[in-house]
Amino acid sequence: MTGLGAYPMEGWLGPAGVRDAVARWLRLVAADAELAPYLIGFDRARLAGHLALTLTAALGGPAAGIASPAAGAWRGLGLTEAQHRRVVDYLTGVLRALDVPADAVTAARRAFADEAGS
Repeated sequence: MTGLGAYPMEGWLGPAGVRDAVARWLRLVAADAELAPYLIGFDRARLAGHLALTLTAALGGPAAGIASPAAGAWRGLGLTEAQHRRVVDYLTGVLRALDVPADAVTAARRAFADEAGS
């Protein structure tokens, strides 16, 4: 088992799957006419790394022992609460398309929704 927590990542996502999910997620955000301008000039590779670490932890992967590894990864963009919810909705769609179990999708939503704070 790759994951250390409640959501074993092996077999249905894994490290490569997390990277793929984050890449898909960022493509959706970048394609959103309202959200895309927030990514201009932003270090997307660094953002992707933070998002992958947070998603891995949320899914019970190896980063699970790190408290809030990338808390606030989206905060630096200055999104409104409604925009942040839409970003999290895109994540949900990606994870569902990848057949991630519903309880793991819920955990991921919670991890990223909790970082909104605004």
